[in-house]
Amino acid sequence: MAEEQAAAEEGGKSKKKLIIFIIIGVLLGAAAAGGAAFFLLGGKEEVVVEVESIKKEAIYSKIRTLEGKPSFVATLQSADGKRHYLQAFVEAKSRDQDVADALTLHMPLIVARLNNLFATQDFDELMSIEGKEKLQQASTELVQGILQEKIGKPGVEKILFTNFVMQ
Repeated sequence: MAEEQAAAEEGGKSKKKLIIFIIIGVLLGAAAAGGAAFFLLGGKEEVVVEVESIKKEAIYSKIRTLEGKPSFVATLQSADGKRHYLQAFVEAKSRDQDVADALTLHMPLIVARLNNLFATQDFDELMSIEGKEKLQQASTELVQGILQEKIGKPGVEKILFTNFVMQ
């Protein structure tokens, strides 16, 4: 009987230890949750995002001739004396509808100046990637200059060649 009493006392001690550990665990968990809530939620100011700071979607405008043809065809200069041709499909990338409207309005001037630019290119220079990138940059600057003159801002981010064939 003495053995049973000793076993009962020992079982009671282990239950008390278990309850104490559970209470300590709950208190530590509550303290951790409270601390996290304080640091994450407490004192945090609400961030307001302005509409203008969000980048607008790109608008792509096809540069077309008066007949509606979507491509430019130009005869290129070359050192070998042969005739070489360039065919380029051109689009302007902007993020403002006013710029897209201005491109449409001033399309004849833009097409004429791009035709002149393309006709002065050297075939051998355009054979390299660098030559094509240089022509793309010159085209972008040309269109930006026209828009700066007409609407007071460059407006176009980049001129893109969506198809570029040389023969």
